[in-house]
Formats: sequence, structure tokens, C-alpha cells
Amino acid sequence: MTTPKFILELRAKVGHDLLWLTGLTGIVLDDQDRILLVQRADTGRWALIGGILEPGEQPAVALVREIHEETAVDAEVERLIGVETFPPAAYPNGDQVQFLDLAFRCRPLTTNARVNDDESLDVRWWPLATLPPLRPEEHRLIARALSPTTEPYYVTSAGRG
Repeated sequence: MTTPKFILELRAKVGHDLLWLTGLTGIVLDDQDRILLVQRADTGRWALIGGILEPGEQPAVALVREIHEETAVDAEVERLIGVETFPPAAYPNGDQVQFLDLAFRCRPLTTNARVNDDESLDVRWWPLATLPPLRPEEHRLIARALSPTTEPYYVTSAGRG
């Protein structure tokens, strides 16, 4: 996976210490009840499209960029689904991270999906009724994107929101 230059520069200064980063997740849904997923090159698992907000970028603009970079699909953001802090995690090389994730429901402007970078092994439109195994948080994001509620999810207390 390609690590953004700004993270490489930060890592040169802080080593493997915890980095607080802004992540972006796109739930791209078409009008045929399908969702766009990528098969990650680093883990082999199917996942929602995601990326990291780079300095100076606007979140919705950055997510549209990420969707195109990973899948060759042009999309537009429809609405914010949620804002959530994920637990700290560590990569195999020891780098520690914690993400503030901004999740958006998106709709495709084009639908010809293909692997468009080295971060994915496969890219595919999946019918919502026959999804591959996904992480529980990804199922929650999909449910929120499909919900008629348009208010974004966020935590309002020490518990869950």
C-alpha cells in the first residue's frame, strides 16, 4: 500500500508512536441495490473503500479522489453517515495509529469498476443481499447508509451514540 508522503515524514520524526489520523470511508451504492467493495491487497479481505485525509484536503473531495484512485469509478458524496473514533491499532511494522473516521454515503456517476491502483486485488459491485464477509463496523456503516435517517451518527457520551 502506498503510504502518503506526509505520514512518511511524520514517521521519520515520531517513529512507531501513535499517530492520530483522519480516515475516510465511502459507502458507494448504486440504483440496483449494489455496493462497491475492494479486495484489499494487504489483507485479502473485502472492504468498503477508504483512505486518509491529507493536509489541506476537504473530506468529501478527498473521498471522491480515493474512490476513483482505487476503483476508477467517478462518484459524488450524497451525505455524511457518521463521525466516529476507532480504537488504536498497530500495523505489522509496529506503527501505531488511531483514526477519526468520516463515513459518507456516495452514489456512482460511472459504474465500470476495476482495480486502479496497487492497494486492491479486485474491485466489484456486490448485491446487498449477497455480501462477502465484512467487519462488523462495515456492516454498521452500510446499515446507516441505507437508513432513511439522514442525521449522521456520532457518539454523545462515554458509551455509544
